[in-house]
Amino acid sequence: MQTQTGHKRWTAFAAAAVAAGAIGCGDLTTDTAPGSSGEPSTVETKQGAVTAAPSRALDPRTRFFTPAPNPGAVQQVVDLAKARKLLDAARVTALAATPHAVWFTDGTPAEVKAAVRKTVKAAALLHTVPVLVAYNAPFRDCAQYSAGGAVDTAAYKAWIDGFAAGIGNDQVVVILEPDGLGIIPFNTTIFGSKEWCKPGISDANGNPILDENGEPVPQPGANPAERYAQINYAIDAIEAKAPSAAVYLDGTHSSWLGVSEAAYRLVQAGVQRAQGFFVNASNYQTSHDNVLFGTWVSDCITTATGGGASWAAGHFDWCPGQYDPATHYSTVNFSDAFAGGVNANFAGMLGGHPATTHFVIDTSRNGRGPLDATPFGAAPYNQAAGVVGALNAGNWCNPPGTGLGARPTANTGVPLQDANLWIKVPGESDGSCDSALGARAWDFTAYNPWGVATADQNHFDPLWGMVDPAAGAWFTQQALELAQNATPPLF
Repeated sequence: MQTQTGHKRWTAFAAAAVAAGAIGCGDLTTDTAPGSSGEPSTVETKQGAVTAAPSRALDPRTRFFTPAPNPGAVQQVVDLAKARKLLDAARVTALAATPHAVWFTDGTPAEVKAAVRKTVKAAALLHTVPVLVAYNAPFRDCAQYSAGGAVDTAAYKAWIDGFAAGIGNDQVVVILEPDGLGIIPFNTTIFGSKEWCKPGISDANGNPILDENGEPVPQPGANPAERYAQINYAIDAIEAKAPSAAVYLDGTHSSWLGVSEAAYRLVQAGVQRAQGFFVNASNYQTSHDNVLFGTWVSDCITTATGGGASWAAGHFDWCPGQYDPATHYSTVNFSDAFAGGVNANFAGMLGGHPATTHFVIDTSRNGRGPLDATPFGAAPYNQAAGVVGALNAGNWCNPPGTGLGARPTANTGVPLQDANLWIKVPGESDGSCDSALGARAWDFTAYNPWGVATADQNHFDPLWGMVDPAAGAWFTQQALELAQNATPPLF
């Protein structure tokens, strides 16, 4: 279980940081830095069952909790200091000393309760607010790099009860199930498209069992109804046991779900009983794009649930969004001109009523935006257009060239945005990004200076020239690059 509050680890880290600090880079431990398609169809809503959540909005002066650093960060600072790379050592020190979330991913109900309580108490001693990530839903990440989760809904309910009990009456931010609404088993969108996540049952030989239509037979509990039930239960459990917790649900990000789809899923999951939703968790999309996306999702929630013009009620699918009809909805468009059109459309749908659903943005690694793989199509790499497209599609997984983003703060200057947070712990790997699970593609016949044998190519990351660390492990090379490319700079 991922808990990071060890006093001994901070002591060792502080000792390493002394050497790095010898170059006189000033205070490296600031807690806050002010925020520098288809045909229309009626979609059923649950307006009658919705009870508005009490406001748990963060004070703009909120100081967020900094947990003890990943041991890999401590060792990296020591190694850099020994090598007399003092500026880089100071940068990694500053990275690890910036407030970031603590992830809870497994354990028994009693274990997660104790682990959460330990973190909450540590934060309270410092008069700071911890950001807690609950990441244990059944079929989590749908067998990708962060696969796992509780065995079934009953086990998840018991686990989330323990998680909530560990919070008690202290003020916390809860990030509830990253990817939990972006990746739903056997889901069909509001426009009728079947999605890819299909965890099916297998026979004794490991072969998938298919139904009469050639589709996998779902594993028990692998369906949208169960996922929505899990998230709704988690909201109510946390709200009941932790009255000062601000709970945010998965809103994906600006280049993932469309506005209509994101809003629909959030409402089904109970967002109107939570504080709001989060966007860009563990991703790299720019804050500019995510502010627009988050605002539009909030607009859509208001209009489709009857809070705007009466004619728009029930129609999530009427909401405009970031996907551009000029490209047959295949690309996003956040240009000023396109955004102006979306805003104008929502103004008519809102009918003068304000949107009210708040959101937070993960800015931990979005300082330079997402990877643009276009250069890999030119010499010396000479990758085909299909490979370049696949690399762009996998730009969520350890992309090179990225940088830390805006520091955590509850003073965003955006009416609906409660905070910038570091939800992902920067420096921890997204997974062993490779072609075997679809995060990478590469033509090794066109470019293979590493001499990777054919048998090893499926698990090799050509963008880093190595086999990446497993999800959650410290990625030394990426951590240093994130710190060096921080936007704004760390100091």
